[in-house]
Amino acid sequence: MRTVPHATPLRRAPVQRRSAERLTRILDACADLLDEVGYDALSTRAVAVRAGVPIGSVYRFFGNKRAMVDALAQRNLERYTERVGERLRKSGDTCWRAAMDAVLDEYLAMKRTAPGFSLVDFGNQIPIGAGQAQPNRRVADRLTDLLSVHLRREPDDDLRRTFLIAVETADALVQLAFRVDPEGDEKIITEIRELLRAYLGRVLD
Repeated sequence: MRTVPHATPLRRAPVQRRSAERLTRILDACADLLDEVGYDALSTRAVAVRAGVPIGSVYRFFGNKRAMVDALAQRNLERYTERVGERLRKSGDTCWRAAMDAVLDEYLAMKRTAPGFSLVDFGNQIPIGAGQAQPNRRVADRLTDLLSVHLRREPDDDLRRTFLIAVETADALVQLAFRVDPEGDEKIITEIRELLRAYLGRVLD
């Protein structure tokens, strides 16, 4: 099963610390404004003003707001993977059920608290980037690479397919939980856990 590459590269990667800090401010401002005004009303100029940088600094990294939001989605994925990995390292538990809880819990935590995440997450919620970008596949591939090491399993095509199905299923049901309740309906989330345990148990037990 082919892995999916990074969705949208930056126009220019930051080299110096100052440039990296400016990029961080731009993406932070983008995330805040998405929560405040939504994607349609978002503009590169408003992001520049909020970030306290010249508009040219935004265009140095991004050709348009779609590319900027794509980069935010990619940063969300990086941070999510780091959070899951850190939780797994701290727990030391190699049980796949504990790993599954970490994957779901950290996603829910970002959904509830990370600026802009509820609209963009990893690129699923609005039509950003190319259609073949397949953000859920990128998530599944990243989780397969991470969890296969933690669970001491071979990251073969069967495992990648299993995690892709789990990610696609969980994504659809989490969206339902947050449509029912802005904080995520706990009864639906409980059902998501049970469904994932039943499905993954056939492969991982």
